Amino acid sequence: MKQKLKHYFLLVCLIGFGFNANAQWKKNKANEDTKIWRYDIECQGIAKKGAKLVKVWSYSKNPKHAIAQAMKNAVHGIVFKGYGGGGQGCTTFNALVPDFDIAKEHEAFFDAFFEDGGEYLKYVTAATDGSIAPGDRLKISKREYKIGVIVTVQTDQLRKRLEKEGIVRALTSGF
Repeated sequence: MKQKLKHYFLLVCLIGFGFNANAQWKKNKANEDTKIWRYDIECQGIAKKGAKLVKVWSYSKNPKHAIAQAMKNAVHGIVFKGYGGGGQGCTTFNALVPDFDIAKEHEAFFDAFFEDGGEYLKYVTAATDGSIAPGDRLKISKREYKIGVIVTVQTDQLRKRLEKEGIVRALTSGF
């Protein structure tokens, strides 16, 4: 009886470790898909003052990974890409850090800023309840999805944070 109990305990432990390893693998896979920063960003409409309402199109082999990385991609897009104008009252928004050499100079800051659960989460929120519209879930090849997620990015607060780090110049600093 005691021997049987040990076997069950060992089996439960192995299964538990297997689930943990699988969850870690999925998180690493999502990060791997995002590491190359492959996404599209577009204005989705007018947000409250100091914020931008954007739709981020993330690419991944797994739709869940694309959804999970959408917020990270949105902040990255505001910082390094910007977006063109369009309908719904949208105007062009230039990237906060248009020179990629500046990003290389501050690589340690951005690595920490964009890590899982990093500081970037302070500046972005989901604009919807988390559900994806049918037209925003596209299968673009046999193994790849393009997922559109609408988020709000606090651009004014994000700019202040980058100014504090000395990455961008303050708007009041002149020319």
